[in-house]
Amino acid sequence: MSNSYGAPPPPPQPVAVPASTGAVHLERPELHALPTNVTYRNLIAENRRKSAFLVMLLIGLAVLTGAAAGVLLGASGNSRAAVPAALGGALIFGVVASIAAGWSWFSGPGAILSMAGATPIEKKDDPQLFNVVEELAIAGGLPLPKVYLIDDPSLNAFATGRDPATAAVAITTGLRASLTRDELAGVMAHELAHVRHNDIRLMMLLATMAGLIVFVGDFTRNMRIFGGMGGGRRSSSNSREGANPLVIVLIVISVIILIVAPIVATLIRLAISRQREYLADAGAVELTRYPEGLIGALTKLGACRTPLRRQNEAIAPLFMVNPAKSAVVRGRQDSSSMFLTHPPLAERIARLQALL
Repeated sequence: MSNSYGAPPPPPQPVAVPASTGAVHLERPELHALPTNVTYRNLIAENRRKSAFLVMLLIGLAVLTGAAAGVLLGASGNSRAAVPAALGGALIFGVVASIAAGWSWFSGPGAILSMAGATPIEKKDDPQLFNVVEELAIAGGLPLPKVYLIDDPSLNAFATGRDPATAAVAITTGLRASLTRDELAGVMAHELAHVRHNDIRLMMLLATMAGLIVFVGDFTRNMRIFGGMGGGRRSSSNSREGANPLVIVLIVISVIILIVAPIVATLIRLAISRQREYLADAGAVELTRYPEGLIGALTKLGACRTPLRRQNEAIAPLFMVNPAKSAVVRGRQDSSSMFLTHPPLAERIARLQALL
């Protein structure tokens, strides 16, 4: 296989890194678990199906959360009010979610770049970087995104924007200095794949939705706890009349939903984030036709032990690899957990190796 930037390269060799650095070890035999006939199109199709299922699951969870909040805050022991309260809660949640999504749509990208400390640069500042981005944008049928640099010795990159027309890619100075041209192309192709797949839009909306589910759960529980005193007379009156069994069942179910929903919403958001990283890796190969470049870049990212100076949990899922200090400093980029924003680096590399 030859790349798009010159003569056919020599066969890729495993990168030898001392164990003390905590880098990804490509020689581990269990990494080569995918069928040899897998293509990037197979991976893209599979990850799109999984992501679509998870998005529908999160939307359903959001509707249930709104309905449960409506029951707890509006039913008040009245069985006739339970169903209207549930429908009203779901409707109100939908309106609030739409307003919040609109804010994230128009203001999110600028806030993300500001939180990351990214500075825009021009072609004269880094001609090679711009040439790579231009070539990949043309290959992907995308407008040229704005290019940003993050003055940070750590190794990382991310993409943001409302859509391809307003997209921006950012890379740290540490990663920019450490990559060959083919590896740089792999990183930028990964970020442009996020743009091409509308991941930057999807992740902002998912973060908004998951955040609202957590907020509604906390708000409703607090209202029931601290607002219970105001409804004491009504509660005592209901107890004398005899509690309606249907309302009791609905209240119990609603309480369970509001306890479980924030946890599940967070897990779904993280699962989608991991799936979109796999998808962007496959999309990068679609653009470059050269998995070795991205493999080399991911190997260097796994060997890095310098964390980002500006840590922000809200934008962590956007980065190419997990920027958290616990992951970078302690070499936990290969950790596999449902509570992580990124899949194990070794697994990502294994999938790319299966495309060779």
